[in-house]
Amino acid sequence: MQQWHALESAVVIDQQSTHAINGLSTAEAERRLIQYGPNELLERGAKSIWWIVWEQLSATMVLILIIAAAISAILGDLTDTIVILAIVLLNAILGFTQEYRAEQTMAALKKLAVPTVKVRRDGRVLELAARDLVPGDIVLLEVGNLVPADGRIIESVNIRIQESALTGESEPVDKVAHALAATELSIGDRRNMAYMGTVMAYGRGQMVVTATGMRTELGSIAAMLQTLARESTPLQRRLDQLGRTLALIALVIVGIIFVAGILRGEELQRMFLTAVSMAVAAVPEGLPAVVTIALALGAQRMLVRHALIRKLAAVETLGSVTVICSDKTGTLTENRMTVTVLDLVGQRIAMADLQPEARSSLSSSIDQRTLALILAGGALCNDALLVSDVQGGNNQPSIIGDPTEGALVMAAARLGLSKAALERAFPRIAELPFDSVRKRMTTVHRVEHAVILEQPSAYASLLEEQTWLVGETPYIAFTKGAVDSLLEVTGALWRDGHIEVLTGQTREQIVETNNQLALSGMRVLGVAFRPVDTPVDTTAPIQLERDLIFIGMFGMIDPARAEVKDAVAICQRAGIRPLMITGDHPLTALAIAHELGISQDQQVLTGSELDRLSDQELKILVERVPVYARVSPEHKLRIVQALQTNGQIVAMTGDGVNDAPALKKADIGVAMGITGTDVTKEAADMVLQDDNFATIVAAVAEGRVIFDNIRKFIRFLMSTNAGELWVMLIAPLLGMPLPLLPLQILWVNLVTDGLPALALSAEPPEQHAMRRPPHPPNEHIFARGLGRSILLGGIVMALIVLGVGYSYWWLGLAQWQTMIFLTITLTQMANVLAIRSERDSLFRIGLLSNKPLLGAVMLTVALQLLLIYTPALQGLFNTMALSLTDLLIGIATSSLLFWFVELEKWLGRRRNGSQSGAIGTLPR
Repeated sequence: MQQWHALESAVVIDQQSTHAINGLSTAEAERRLIQYGPNELLERGAKSIWWIVWEQLSATMVLILIIAAAISAILGDLTDTIVILAIVLLNAILGFTQEYRAEQTMAALKKLAVPTVKVRRDGRVLELAARDLVPGDIVLLEVGNLVPADGRIIESVNIRIQESALTGESEPVDKVAHALAATELSIGDRRNMAYMGTVMAYGRGQMVVTATGMRTELGSIAAMLQTLARESTPLQRRLDQLGRTLALIALVIVGIIFVAGILRGEELQRMFLTAVSMAVAAVPEGLPAVVTIALALGAQRMLVRHALIRKLAAVETLGSVTVICSDKTGTLTENRMTVTVLDLVGQRIAMADLQPEARSSLSSSIDQRTLALILAGGALCNDALLVSDVQGGNNQPSIIGDPTEGALVMAAARLGLSKAALERAFPRIAELPFDSVRKRMTTVHRVEHAVILEQPSAYASLLEEQTWLVGETPYIAFTKGAVDSLLEVTGALWRDGHIEVLTGQTREQIVETNNQLALSGMRVLGVAFRPVDTPVDTTAPIQLERDLIFIGMFGMIDPARAEVKDAVAICQRAGIRPLMITGDHPLTALAIAHELGISQDQQVLTGSELDRLSDQELKILVERVPVYARVSPEHKLRIVQALQTNGQIVAMTGDGVNDAPALKKADIGVAMGITGTDVTKEAADMVLQDDNFATIVAAVAEGRVIFDNIRKFIRFLMSTNAGELWVMLIAPLLGMPLPLLPLQILWVNLVTDGLPALALSAEPPEQHAMRRPPHPPNEHIFARGLGRSILLGGIVMALIVLGVGYSYWWLGLAQWQTMIFLTITLTQMANVLAIRSERDSLFRIGLLSNKPLLGAVMLTVALQLLLIYTPALQGLFNTMALSLTDLLIGIATSSLLFWFVELEKWLGRRRNGSQSGAIGTLPR
């Protein structure tokens, strides 16, 4: 790629075969338009609506359900057919909606196109459609304009461009027109380039277009978005795997039961109905619906925690996350520059110590007048304003203007020096705006000796006595800017209320302090002043900015959010690695990472260093480097891909257009709801409504709870289905007739299984949910003993049911089949109560901790008793009324499964140690 930023503007103009004044000719522009194409983003490879529909209907589990519905229709069971097809339709609609919305990312990107632009053609300034721009065009840049293409700035009059859409950093970037010495620079450091989709925040100038359309940085992001394939989630892979397994099991069962019945002399039609009923029972057709509802309920709970889920599958995937890649600004930090340190030439003061509640501990050696002077100078030499949001009920005033300047105004206001009051005492009469060459701003103020600040503040009272500051001088000039820049025009020092000559030793001390603050990740601004006798000519900076008196320095940083440190600690206890990936300076990134506990060393990789790494080298480094700074969109995408290659499940946060490819590639893309662009939100799976890292951690915990609950109702459904199958397979071997009729099997499968399984979605979190590492994303759905529990639970259930049924049948009692029908239902209810926790006893978690489940169990038992005791239903389901003794026998024997599961959990706790403490437990 051509390094335009490293070339002088004249060389760029020459290489683009254009002219700085005349621009391109109309004929040449038309030729280039044919060569390069329109300046717009193109959509390639978008999925058609019908292909999205086909993807929703071709999953293994869905195909099995469709076959089951067809068989039910052939057998005349319309109720079963309708229920199964309704489940298929519901899942298809939800899946289609999510996938279709994901395809709208390009539409959001194209909104960044600029409708019209001013350009030089044939020696004239024309206004034309931005899509007609070509490389070599000379474009005029003005405040408020969207930059229409990528270009090299050839004229800059105090240009500042808001590049957060590309770099993720909220502060506008000062732009220059001269060449930059380094060739390998990140986008954020190319200060003589302007990029498509960014916004002119200040100044004016011109640029020569170097790239249009899909060749721009925005275009490369669009291309990455279109070529990235969405990976299936761990749950989708597991359920598809389960579907294939169950399909095979169903075929084997149909064959065995059908052949065994025929060999035993059963009727052909009856055996066919029974075999098909058992095959349908082997496939838990309620599972997709229960999973979908569980995910939807989880999404609702996350919304309460300010996490908006855009794709339901993301809810479960969150529980498998092993790495969270987070942006710094606004997510880990408050996105609000704050003065934290004041340095009065050797006397360093923390802003926290100046607050009223802490001021008593402040050293009495610090001159209060000097403090008042630096605070007033920072607020007066400043274009930012504080606006109180009374109507919005917000006690915190909001900042209008540059974030850094706003921090200075806020610092003064917190100590009783409001900018409005200061400007009444020192009204501005002239100014020299900041520019990137001088790196300074100067304002001149008239001293209104008679004005009282009327602020309940010791600092305000000091400023009312203005004679100590300027004597009888009618004007005062304040200058703020980079410390090295200020020292160039400074000859004196204000210390302890009087002026001293600035010696070489003191100058070195100031420079060293500035370097120390910068190395700690702070942005540093110095403040100086001088009394002025007469109004000055602001067109002559040299005359105004001379013989300044240095006061001190402000150290500012975007502070870490208070709650994020605890969230990072919870992540680390849960085996999740938090990484910081930011466009900010490496020192600033490291300072915040150390404060939050993300990093304990000095390891940081910059974008330029990433460019020199091969994919194999990066694959190794991503496992140990926690901080990445000055990164571009390609870097973020490479980091995500390297982590995924290592088998990690990655959550990636972002707010700018630059983040969209990485968000789409990540297993979980997390967009910022407050600062995020439409492009980012469309590419994401989840939107944080409060832009807070702690919300991601809460969502991850919720995801773990949901996956745990999905495992529980898979265990419940599969173990109860396995119990039914064992009963149907073993009973004939004992010489018994068919223990359950086809309609009874379907009743147990659809009604008895369904309600309790659905209620398991409301199960509260396990106490150890955030104290264990994430489960491997590639593990089988039956891993960690689930398959064994299903098999063993099914066998125990079958033994209990057959024990009761065989005893009644052997004794020749007519109600033997009804007893089997009752007992198999009650054992399922005992099973669902026992498996509410994988390790803790029901008596510990409490019977009432999941009231929906308790209600579902009671309702299921009531419906079962209706079938047994209602005459009209007795004929339909071939049941008969049972005596109280029969009922008690059914209840007592069914409870054996509950005690078996409780014993199994007790042995597990004994084996692993009972350590289910409350650390990391999430309130519900």
